[in-house]
Amino acid sequence: MNNEWIFQNTNSDDPGSASNSTQQNTINQILQTGSVDVKNPRGNIHCISIIGQIEGHTLLPPQNKSTKYEHILPQLVAIEEDPQIDALLILLNTMGGDVEAGLAISELIAGMKKPTVSLILGGGHSIGVPLAVSAKYSFIAPSATMTIHPLRMNGTVIGVAQTFDYFSKMQDRIISFVANNSKISAEKFRSIMLKTGEIANDVGSILFGEEAVSCGLIDSIGSLGDALERLYDMIAAEKNSDNVEN
Repeated sequence: MNNEWIFQNTNSDDPGSASNSTQQNTINQILQTGSVDVKNPRGNIHCISIIGQIEGHTLLPPQNKSTKYEHILPQLVAIEEDPQIDALLILLNTMGGDVEAGLAISELIAGMKKPTVSLILGGGHSIGVPLAVSAKYSFIAPSATMTIHPLRMNGTVIGVAQTFDYFSKMQDRIISFVANNSKISAEKFRSIMLKTGEIANDVGSILFGEEAVSCGLIDSIGSLGDALERLYDMIAAEKNSDNVEN
């Protein structure tokens, strides 16, 4: 299918050259950064997608779908500082990945002052959990799932007590972040993480949409329309607040 057809502008009053240029810019932005700007009278929303595996300090094989954290971090700074952008929508369908890279993105999103909403589509697994709760409001699609399990490490592992202590401290960082940015308690999240008998040959839990909401991990069940409407409401509330202060 021709990509230009997907973004065809139906407004016949626009000059053809300007329309084609805008379409091409949109296509290039999606291909290069996995992001897109949505502009209308209710507010300007920037949408970024976090998909596949979160790539950290080690390059993944070229056949892997991945999100590079060094691409996401500067985007988040630019979004926060751009006066023409009112809010951020984060679309998540990730299997997890590098823990420190995922936490770095999560911390930056959590520290943004602009309205932010996350939407889990398909899956928000492993380090995708902190990414999902980092937004000011989170949605999960009814068919989406979240896999919660203890910290894992690839490569050589030295079998000493210090290794276990390091694992424990890293795990506590994740648990603390999730508890501080959602309605679930640290104790409840830890028990879900260490649950046995649910995942074959592993420790942890798989939460479906309703379960993720009922335990307080995610705010609501919803999809794209719900996420956008929530953002527009947050934008309107922020503008009203600014007007009152002025």
